[in-house]
Amino acid sequence: MDVLTISEASKLCGVSLKTITNWVEQGHIKAHKTVGGHRRILREDLYRFMTEHKIPLPEVESNARKKILVVDDDKIIVESLVLAFEEDEHGYDVISSSDGFEAGIQLAHFKPDLVILDISMPDINGYEVCKHIKSSPETQSTRVIVLSAYLDEENFRKMKALGADACFSKPLPLHDLKKEVMRLLGN
Repeated sequence: MDVLTISEASKLCGVSLKTITNWVEQGHIKAHKTVGGHRRILREDLYRFMTEHKIPLPEVESNARKKILVVDDDKIIVESLVLAFEEDEHGYDVISSSDGFEAGIQLAHFKPDLVILDISMPDINGYEVCKHIKSSPETQSTRVIVLSAYLDEENFRKMKALGADACFSKPLPLHDLKKEVMRLLGN
């Protein structure tokens, strides 16, 4: 299934984010909400809508979109990061999970290129998630950026030893995080 964010749908239709949101709310375009409360639209549903309303379909689209998974139990941080990367000029596909267990499920199904990971979570901590990502043949090439309010020198060394590609203390300016994501994903 090819799923689009509201931002991606607005670009394909050549309209504002608010217009797409209104069309969804009015029932013109079918959409569902993620666990994090973000709307997603099936590409086929959007194309059906576009055809019915004589909105030109894109001639060629690149399927090389990079995928980012944000793992943090702080809803404000998750919402901020998801929104920032969804609206980024590089057109990332972004989803989130609020704990390590859900992150494991998302790793298997979403297959992200990069994970932004908090260390301190209520169930499976960031150390275990990073270790799982980097030790599994299916996910070992997935990039991992650790963001933590508790990133002292010992935690930094431990995460690097587990394979984290970058480690930063919170709060990290969004601009710096975006630069690191671009570097790791080769944008």
